Amino acid sequence: MKPHEGQPVETAGRRLGEGSAAMILVHGRGAAPRNILELADELAHPAFTYLAPAAAGSPWYPNSFMADIASNEPGISSGLAVLDGLVKRVVAAGVPTERIMLAGFSQGACLMSEFAVRHARRYGGIIAFSGGLLGPRGTSWPYDGDFAGTPVFLGCSDVDGHVPKDRVEESAKVFTRMGATVELRFYPGMGHLINGDELACARSIVESVGSGQRLADGA
Repeated sequence: MKPHEGQPVETAGRRLGEGSAAMILVHGRGAAPRNILELADELAHPAFTYLAPAAAGSPWYPNSFMADIASNEPGISSGLAVLDGLVKRVVAAGVPTERIMLAGFSQGACLMSEFAVRHARRYGGIIAFSGGLLGPRGTSWPYDGDFAGTPVFLGCSDVDGHVPKDRVEESAKVFTRMGATVELRFYPGMGHLINGDELACARSIVESVGSGQRLADGA
């Protein structure tokens, strides 16, 4: 069963194949592609195509991102397959992975982060707003891929009612262990939202990727 297979992908910015960079944006629970594509306005760059896949019925999976993985299937596996297919579609259109950014908010940030660690390689950048890796407390993520210096930004409230601070910290450690260059920021007392500082951090990565530069590793 693949509930998210065949759902629409909404776009903004350059037509795919005409731009030199791309960002895949993953929406949260109770939202839709048009909601996450509002970030395309905030992170606009003339080199970018912005693509936002839709989850069937809105949520990518039914329970908390910290529930047992099996309790969130087949949503998780189906969502990960959608992201894998979308990355391959972008690469086939002539955009290499080092010029593809992955971004998401809330449930979308969780699904996107899990996809990234299961498919580690050099990406243009990874942006997780209020999210972390999937699985219950005590989960380890023994993946052995290499992000090869990919810049990763993780931003979250320090008291987010949906995303525990320690899970974001664990996620940052996994990305670091796998060769990413990670910036982790917590915002005291912030709600479950994206603030201006987070957008500024994300925008700096967008500008670097859009201009053809590489952050962090100097290569």
